[in-house]
Amino acid sequence: MRADVHMHTSFSYDSNADMKQMIEAAINKGLGMICFTEHYDKDSFFQGEEEIFDVERYMETLLDYRRKYQDRLDIRMGVELGLQPHLGGLYSEFTRKYPFDFVIGSVHSVQGKDPAMRTIFEEHSDEEVYRMTFEEMLEDVQAIKDFDVLGHIDYVVRYSTEGYDGYSYEKYMDIIEQILKEIITSGRGIELNMAGLRYGLPFAHPHPQILKRYKEMGGEIITIGADAHRPEQIAYDFQKASDILKGCGFKYYTEFSSREPHFKQLP
Repeated sequence: MRADVHMHTSFSYDSNADMKQMIEAAINKGLGMICFTEHYDKDSFFQGEEEIFDVERYMETLLDYRRKYQDRLDIRMGVELGLQPHLGGLYSEFTRKYPFDFVIGSVHSVQGKDPAMRTIFEEHSDEEVYRMTFEEMLEDVQAIKDFDVLGHIDYVVRYSTEGYDGYSYEKYMDIIEQILKEIITSGRGIELNMAGLRYGLPFAHPHPQILKRYKEMGGEIITIGADAHRPEQIAYDFQKASDILKGCGFKYYTEFSSREPHFKQLP
């Protein structure tokens, strides 16, 4: 697999990684292309300050490294939007203002709380939080159109009380299929996020049953990312990615350039 298209540096609120170190690590791992997708979670203050980044400085830094490494690595410009239903108009303006290659839309907020902080699991059962997450995710994808793929669909499982033991696709099939239908009919895609394995789950995000159903429903656009926040996490378990996708019926994965999808045959 030549491309890792989901990674973060110190421009994101939850990473201390230096961009140059991430680039060097990607080269050392034999990648041909990467895309930095810094967090832009408007109206989220879970860490104390709003979880957005200086886009102008990010662009200047990335373009400088793109020139310096142009013969060694294809470096693309991306962003990971933190979805909340009221942000549709703002994000539409934001994504049109900047020359992003790739935009991920991810749910990091459920009823105003980030599951990663785990406080929501102190107030609700895992099953309640899962359904609340998928219900809000459906609202998000209906209200916000200006992203290319939906990120780590069942990310919430990473932080739950019971983890994988209390989670199954079948329990939430009704709402998940509505989400997938909205994504497919609007010409967008989903991602295979390998971080699920890094968090100790027996699957990458989303669960293979969701990947299979997405394919059965006509979904074709699927990107691959490790969700790296440190150099050593780049291309995490990428040797498994092709088999995961092939096992779910895919023959191709997707890379984005200037917001346009390009299909690449799975190795």
